[in-house]
Amino acid sequence: MGSLSIWHWLIVLAIALLLFGRGKIPELMGDVAKGIKSFKKGMNDEDEAPAQPTTSRTVEHKADETK
Repeated sequence: MGSLSIWHWLIVLAIALLLFGRGKIPELMGDVAKGIKSFKKGMNDEDEAPAQPTTSRTVEHKADETK
């Protein structure tokens, strides 16, 4: 009951072809590939952007010594 046989995969493939048609599946996979490429490009653009120098401000506080 663990794995699916080749016949199960063939039936699933046949149903997918009936639902989506022959031309729709390659179009869908092309859209997925474009999305992945766009995501990778966005990640690379983020890495290549120069890091903005952060200016740290220190506040000096002197305690009042009035007694």
